[in-house]
Amino acid sequence: MKTREAKMSNNTANLMERILQKENLNAAYLQVKRNGGAPGMDNLTVKEAMPYLKQQGATIIAALYEGSYKPKPVKRIMIPKLEGGERQLGIPTVVDRIIQQAIAQVLRPIYEEQFSESSYGFRPGKNCHMAIQKAKKYICSGNEYVVDIDLEKFFDTVNHDKLLSLIMRDIEDKHVLRLIRKYLQAGVLSGGLYSSTTEGTPQGSPLSPLLSNIMLNELDKELEKRGHLFCRYADDCNIYVGSKKAAERVMEGITGFIEKRLKLKVNKAKSAIGSPYDRKFLGFSFYKGKDGKVKIRTHKKSVKRLKEKVKKIVSRSNGKSMRQQIEQLKPILRGWGNYFRIDELSSTMKDIDGWIRRRLRMCYWKEWKLPQTKYRRLRGLGANEVDARRWSYSRKGYWAIAGSPILKTTITNRHLENIGYTTLFSFTGKG
Repeated sequence: MKTREAKMSNNTANLMERILQKENLNAAYLQVKRNGGAPGMDNLTVKEAMPYLKQQGATIIAALYEGSYKPKPVKRIMIPKLEGGERQLGIPTVVDRIIQQAIAQVLRPIYEEQFSESSYGFRPGKNCHMAIQKAKKYICSGNEYVVDIDLEKFFDTVNHDKLLSLIMRDIEDKHVLRLIRKYLQAGVLSGGLYSSTTEGTPQGSPLSPLLSNIMLNELDKELEKRGHLFCRYADDCNIYVGSKKAAERVMEGITGFIEKRLKLKVNKAKSAIGSPYDRKFLGFSFYKGKDGKVKIRTHKKSVKRLKEKVKKIVSRSNGKSMRQQIEQLKPILRGWGNYFRIDELSSTMKDIDGWIRRRLRMCYWKEWKLPQTKYRRLRGLGANEVDARRWSYSRKGYWAIAGSPILKTTITNRHLENIGYTTLFSFTGKG
């Protein structure tokens, strides 16, 4: 039998009171402060929020209780996508971020009980690595075909009425329902021009991840109902089956469900049936080792994108010293190494590390320019006179010289470490 406290915690008729409790609002403020981020359309920064809230907090809370509070439009910016093109990012005001965070903190426990074990995105205690490990298990059990479903501009095209109808199944408090609708329809400000929002949940808001999972939980339920093995991280969904014929049948059936029942659009150009050894999922792919076992590897496109980032940083045209470039490189390598540390292909990190070192040596060679300078530098780094003179006047290209013995034995790995270069292995723990 449920306790009185348990019954109260499940009562969703008075959620606004729980959302606006002092402890919940304080926790929401602290989370927004930790997240940081740019100011919204009112230009109020996170740092300036506390003095503002001390003055206006009581008025804002009263308006929320009365239902008269009106969220400000979201500031829209465009950010480049890794695979090309641009993605819309919405930046709510700091005050609206705090309110949305407070809503999410109260709603999340209600929905966590309903969400699928195969859903890994934006959930406490779950992450990308867990999704990849589960996918590996599915492949190991003989499901060597993947139905890779890509939702076209998911966060920009969520149907508001459909989403709110799903929320109304579990949330009784009309004040909260109206407030969520207001946030969905707050509009956007782009280039100084306002436009209304009739669909979508803007990426960048604290409430958006939860709302997206509420929407796509319907897809999870349908997949479970049909007995499919799948992994979903936000709008990335892979379904694992044992044959091509089964994959074709699943693709057709699930596409119909998504478009008719959820009123979302499947991107036919990017969705595909294929081998998990070729397809990319959350930046990873798989391969079979010499022992015949399925193992995790970093997808070649992920490696290519890292190299593109490194090229932009490690360049003689940016006017920065080598030490400055290496310092700028560190957070990129730290983040990349931490994310891809579950790669089981031993050569991945070794090859990338070798490539980065070669690029650093190439930049040194370019920096030295004149043969006389090259000769002097090589001699200073320990090269003998004959080798220093011969290589200084070589007509080989920069990249070829960077991979030659003369630079490997003068601009050594130890030399690069002494000026700050940190190997990828130090971030992955695979040294």
